[in-house]
Amino acid sequence: MGYTVGIDIGGSTTKIVGLREGKLLSGLMVRAGDPITSAYGAFGKFLSTNGLTLENVDRVMYTGVGSSFMQDGIFGIETQKVDEFISIGLGGRYISGCGDAVVVSMGTGTAMVSVRGDDIHHVGGTGIGGGTLLGLCRKLIGSQNIEHIVELAEQGDLGKIDLFIGDITNTKLSNMDLQTTASNFGKIDDAARPEDFAVGVLNMVFQAVGTFSGMAAKACGTKNVILTGNLSRISMMRPLLDMLELLYDVKYIIPDNSDFATAIGAAVYNELGR
Repeated sequence: MGYTVGIDIGGSTTKIVGLREGKLLSGLMVRAGDPITSAYGAFGKFLSTNGLTLENVDRVMYTGVGSSFMQDGIFGIETQKVDEFISIGLGGRYISGCGDAVVVSMGTGTAMVSVRGDDIHHVGGTGIGGGTLLGLCRKLIGSQNIEHIVELAEQGDLGKIDLFIGDITNTKLSNMDLQTTASNFGKIDDAARPEDFAVGVLNMVFQAVGTFSGMAAKACGTKNVILTGNLSRISMMRPLLDMLELLYDVKYIIPDNSDFATAIGAAVYNELGR
């Protein structure tokens, strides 16, 4: 039995994984320009990196916003397109081991998918995501390099950017402490540095995604929120999620391989015989 290859052709990256009898083969990511070129490039690099040949691949399952440009099979291998939201839901459930959950895909924008047994469907989303982060940082600190942005943010002071509850009252409100943000970018200090703006943007994006997904989980009757996509790998997100867990009474889960969840979900779709 050969591998099922899952390819997620996104707005900024293309990701690819292999799956055989429930065992994952390490995935890889390439920058996406032209979706067709990036899909073929990712596939060739994947085979080379893992020492595989075309004969080792039984089927290719592709998904993502760029998958609409794919018309023919890749190198003569049988291919099938999988709905992106189904891929998000299946991938998030597979890598987390959870049952019912809201799976959040944080890419250029953010999509939220409800998973309840065999019922997997899109429940909403927001245009706030990685594209927001990079666009604002380009204007505010002159960089769109995510590694550089995170490095700066780790040295930033959020108190020079955000207005905290403690800035407007000395009394704790509900279950929010005095360091909870009352207004993103509501207290920009004239002496704010690029490091401060970087942490302000990251915090705003993570707060928005965390808040929307927490509310979506409650509306869907689950406490599990599975975070996937490139932004889920930024470790600075965890302390904020811990605070939001207390605020919304939900559980935020960032599984291993969370950045490859949608590609994994496409491959899992085939493994399930759908």
